[in-house]
Amino acid sequence: MSSKTTAEKTILVIEDEPEIAELLATHIRNAGYDVHVVDRGLVGLTHAQKEPPSLILLDLMLPDVDGLEVCRELQRSQVTADIPVIMVTARGEDSDIVTGLELGASDYVTKPFSSKVLIARINNVLRREEAVIQSPPSKSVIKHNEIEIDNDRHEVGIDDRLIDLTLSEYEILHYLARRPGFVRTRDQIIGALHGDRVVMSRRTIDVHVTALRKKLGKHGACIETVRGVGYRLI
Repeated sequence: MSSKTTAEKTILVIEDEPEIAELLATHIRNAGYDVHVVDRGLVGLTHAQKEPPSLILLDLMLPDVDGLEVCRELQRSQVTADIPVIMVTARGEDSDIVTGLELGASDYVTKPFSSKVLIARINNVLRREEAVIQSPPSKSVIKHNEIEIDNDRHEVGIDDRLIDLTLSEYEILHYLARRPGFVRTRDQIIGALHGDRVVMSRRTIDVHVTALRKKLGKHGACIETVRGVGYRLI
């Protein structure tokens, strides 16, 4: 499957503040993308249904529908569920960011934002989505830098040397490696490991990650802590 060029990719910006919307659109156009801007959540939902964009930049504070509800509705529709969403928030509240990520958002930027950071986030999310689409549907071996994860054998190796991991450590690494770059909340990790019915302290995940990083040695730094949110593989 051939990938689209930057010029063929469309970014839908859902932002009600005109100055910020224009600033976002300008940065995105300068990066070579096509841009559509709407100022209401419901209008954005309708637009995404009729003309699905490559990515949605979604403000969380909208006058008609809360941005988190927009994100929830996008996930409910088969037409829009696979469109990556980057949240734009001025709230600075970890709970809002965590909720958005748990609803399926791919990443977030906070106001005021750097144009370089904004474009880097957009590029990274689109690149990750393209890699997921082009990768084989059943992939028993995942390679990330020098780390090789064999899911059939439940083994992790670095430079042909097997790493002795506990089951929880292995599952955390495998879960993060399935979509590198995507932020995973502690609750999402718990759910992936044990299911939604299991009650577990989020601190337990931190302990497992600390031990996992230690066992990975110099490669442990590839597991990045996203403050107040969770972890991702970089």
